[in-house]
Formats: sequence, C-alpha cells, structure tokens
Amino acid sequence: MTTTNLGFNHNARPFLYGPEEAALCEALRSGYYNHSAVTERFEDEVARFLGVPDAVAVASGTAALHVALLAAGIGPGDEVILPSFTFCATAQAILATGATPRFAEIDQRTLCTGSTQVLDALTPHTRAVLPVLYAGRAVDLSDARPVLTARGITVIEDAAHAFGSFNGHRRVGTTGDVTCFSFGPIKNLTCGQGGMIIPRTPKEADACRRLRSLGIAESATSRADLTTYTVGGFGLRVQMPSLNAAIGLAQLAHFAQAEAKRKELWRAYAAALHDIDGVVLTDVDVDHTVPHLCAVRVLRGRDRLFRALRERGIGVGTHYPPNHLQPAFEQWHRPLPVTEQIGREIMTLPFHQHMTEADTDRVTSEVRHTLSAEAAR
Repeated sequence: MTTTNLGFNHNARPFLYGPEEAALCEALRSGYYNHSAVTERFEDEVARFLGVPDAVAVASGTAALHVALLAAGIGPGDEVILPSFTFCATAQAILATGATPRFAEIDQRTLCTGSTQVLDALTPHTRAVLPVLYAGRAVDLSDARPVLTARGITVIEDAAHAFGSFNGHRRVGTTGDVTCFSFGPIKNLTCGQGGMIIPRTPKEADACRRLRSLGIAESATSRADLTTYTVGGFGLRVQMPSLNAAIGLAQLAHFAQAEAKRKELWRAYAAALHDIDGVVLTDVDVDHTVPHLCAVRVLRGRDRLFRALRERGIGVGTHYPPNHLQPAFEQWHRPLPVTEQIGREIMTLPFHQHMTEADTDRVTSEVRHTLSAEAAR
C-alpha cells in the first residue's frame, strides 16, 4: 500500500475522478466566475438525475436551508423542529431567519428523527420540520403527515448527507418535500462548496431564485441583454459560482462510481464489525442509501477508544455533539436523554472513496485490539 492510497488516517477526504481540473480551467477561461450558464446547466443536470422539474443551486448546504426556510415564510415567532443530533449549521440556518429552533429526539437505531419524535416536539408555534437524513438514510414521516398537513407545517429535508440515496424506490428529493443538499468538500458529490434546493412548485422555485440573488427577479444570464432589472424584495447573495458548478458537473457524470464505492466500503465495515463486543454499527439501510458516514456507538469508554485510535493514526471523528448542549443554543435546551446518550457514544470511522477494503480491515483491527487491551486491564 502506498502512502498516496492510505485512507484510514483521514475521517473524510474529497474524491476527484479526473475531469474536474479541466472543467475548472474551462470555467476560469470563460471569464464568468459568478452564477452563469454553467450553473444553470448544473441545475438542469441535477434535476434530470433526480427526475424532478427544477433544482436551485446556491453557495452551500447551509444557504440552501436558509433560503428554503425563507421561501416557506419562516420567520420571527415561528418554531422549527429539528434533531439536536446534527451539524450546527441546521440550527444556525433557523436562527438566521429569526425563527426559534425546537430540538427533537432521535431514534436510537437510525439516529434520525422520525414521526414519533416530531409529534412529541410539536407546539402551537411549529411552522416547519427539518428532518436530518443522518449518514444518508432517508427519513419516513408518513405517520406524522396527517397532523403536519392539517396544521400547515412545511417539511424541509436537510439531506446534506443524502445525495443519491433512495426513499423507497424514489431518490431523495423526489418525494414531495422541499429538499436541501450539500455539495461541500467531503460530501457524496462535491462542488468544492455548494448546495441545492429541490422545490415543490414553480412558484417556490422562483421564490428561492429571487432570495439567493438579492431579490432580483431576472436571472443572471438574462440580465446581460437588459437595460434594467427589478429588485422585488429581500434577498441574499448566495448564488453558486460557475467555478463550483463546473466541478459539480464533472462529479455528477461519475456519480455511479461514488454510489457503488460507498456502499462497498460500508458493507466491508459491517462485515468486519459485527462481532466486536460493545460496538454497535448505525443502520443506514445501505440497500437504499449512498452512505456519507460510517457511524458506530461505543457502549463503554468511547473517549478512551477515540484517543487511542487517533494516537495510532486512525482518523476517527464524533459526528455530532448534541446542539441542545451547546452554549449558542442553551436557551432552547430540552431534556433529550436518547440524544445525550448517543452524544456520549458516537464515533465515526474513516469513510471516503480513497479507502480500500484493506483500510477498513486496518481500522476495525485497531478497534478490536484497543478494546481487547482495555478489557484486559
């Protein structure tokens, strides 16, 4: 194994297929670095890949959540339900609208918020629900739908981990909710940085496009032929630059490789971990999921195992510390015993497309060895 192929010392790494550099150079030579026809082509290709009418590209996954919430009319006085067990960006997007986060519990098996947890968290002020598709696994809120629909509550999926995954027989993003993807550096598909909103209606798509472009009604490409433009309301500057879209287009052409490789790695971990006592692999429903993470619960001594593996050059992580315990969100704290337990146990193993099955074997061997040594003390 060569050092350029070593994967286990990184928790995650971007993976490039080769054409990205030429695509980026072509975009640079064009002289159009902001939102351009390249960005719109990326939107069209993502929509075609998913089989949806429209897709709206933005600067990041966080921007996608922020814009989608604003387009849904979320603002001061509103509550938005989200799991505490997520990256802090989910909560920050809610605060950016002036709304209030309402933290919900997660299912101990999937580490996602399901119908039971959403219904338990509802209040008269709930206006939206932001389920997080942790590790790429789709979230089923069908049991909560009648209540959510009757109360006019919008569901906006935080699918930052889940590009390419399926909900049943349909790709995430095609099942009727607003869906937000991230194309950050280590996601299933990277643009270097970027995000995408999958709207439900043309009206919603138009609202998202105006919000991402400073409230300007006309598209960036059409304004080149106009002597004026119309600023119809509030907006942000969170368009996806053409440079990032060019990378995304090159990545999308190879997505089948990402899908196959990530499933292969996850299954290799599952086979190697199944008999290690005290380590529980999080079920991602790999037959329907393009996994973004390989997460385990360490039932005893997580912190000791974490430090020992890091000392051995194994790039483990902890995704994520619960948000309701963070200083920034302490005023919205609720007792969430399952989330708090998971926060003490969670550990993510190195997981990215540079890895080989030999790398997963090395990681799991080190986990087994370290736990055995601890038990012998």
